[in-house]
Amino acid sequence: MAESRSKHATAEIDRPEVPASILLVDDDPDIRSAVKEFLHHEGFTVVPAPNGADALNTLRTGFRPNVIVLDIMMPVMDGWDFRAAQLADPALRDIPVIVISASGFGRDTLRSQLRTFEVVSKPIELDDFLKAVRQACGFDDVDPSSSSTA
Repeated sequence: MAESRSKHATAEIDRPEVPASILLVDDDPDIRSAVKEFLHHEGFTVVPAPNGADALNTLRTGFRPNVIVLDIMMPVMDGWDFRAAQLADPALRDIPVIVISASGFGRDTLRSQLRTFEVVSKPIELDDFLKAVRQACGFDDVDPSSSSTA
């Protein structure tokens, strides 16, 4: 007697086995929480930092994210000083940075002066932001709309 087997897909894989990691640097706890939740839902591991100094300490303890999401205007150490310190450190300079900012500086100005991967204005347009994060992590062949399925 032959066994009857139905063919079922066991899983639809939208995300890599090992999630890409992100260092999220923003002084606003509400923005940190919302962006962290959004990125976590999209399959990323997110480590938050409230300012550039804490972010540098996190990096100098050995954490190597796939991308840094960086606010510009922050107390203690702002995005400008953080980025200068990051670029001066050979172990950290190659980590791509996406700036999220409502600073009033133009996108092209921020991108060229800070040598960032991308600049996203606040309030954040989630589709554009997710696309930039995926590209910075090397997922440029992935359609961002395909990741939101359960």
